[in-house]
Amino acid sequence: MVQKKPKKVLYRRKRGNHTDYAKRLKLLISGKPRVVVRFTNQRIIAQLAHFTVGGDKVDLTVDSSLLRKLGWSYSYKNIPAAYLTGLLFGKKVLEKKQSEAILDTGFKTPLKQGKVFAFLKGVLDAGVEIPHKEEIFPSEERLSGKHIQDYAQSCKNKAGLYETRFAQYLKNKSLPEDITKQFTKVKQNIIK
Repeated sequence: MVQKKPKKVLYRRKRGNHTDYAKRLKLLISGKPRVVVRFTNQRIIAQLAHFTVGGDKVDLTVDSSLLRKLGWSYSYKNIPAAYLTGLLFGKKVLEKKQSEAILDTGFKTPLKQGKVFAFLKGVLDAGVEIPHKEEIFPSEERLSGKHIQDYAQSCKNKAGLYETRFAQYLKNKSLPEDITKQFTKVKQNIIK
């Protein structure tokens, strides 16, 4: 009779693709609080968490929908919104008397010059120290939404494309051509 090895059962959170334990261990060894950033279909959620024996404790949570109170009427999940959310989060982290942290992106592999690094740039501009490389950040034009503004201008020439691509902005009475102006205004509101 053939003897088989018993099947090894993975941890419950690893089986459900909720936790990458190898990556988590590296983050926890640093001893610094973690800036946890997650992207949903509608918004960006950022948390400041630290490890305790009983489980992680969340000290601060910021959601990109808070930008509405500061005057942002565009998408809560694009690159300018990621930067502004990072800036707002960084200001609140400094109010909590934290000056350094480490970035935790979870299972998401961040792309160079993507939303994760736009968020990180906002946190760094607020004054929080997080280990990083300079070449990973989007350009200042992309952070301010200039690429969205340029795309809107090019869509105006094509019949019906402008109305379908920017239907949600137009429904909210926000013109995509004004995104850089509103970005500057909201950034000033966060800084003061």
